[in-house]
Amino acid sequence: MALTSEKKSGILAQYQRDPADTGSAEVQVALLSERINGLSEHFSAHQSDHASRRGLVKLVNQRRKLLDYLKATKPQTYQELVERLGLRR
Repeated sequence: MALTSEKKSGILAQYQRDPADTGSAEVQVALLSERINGLSEHFSAHQSDHASRRGLVKLVNQRRKLLDYLKATKPQTYQELVERLGLRR
């Protein structure tokens, strides 16, 4: 369920603004989306894993807050990010 360092560095390379950028909202949303997708696959096999479901809800809420921030401050960046990640917003 955790991201490997190779996968994380690949996501960073795709979404970072400059080579030193590791904490921008865009990068955080992309990393959270990858973790959420991994947990969604986990629940297809383990429907009764309620502890992990709680963690999934926390991740989704955190991503939602970051996306709301982006929408309020940089609407164009928000729209591009939602399209690149394929989110239903």
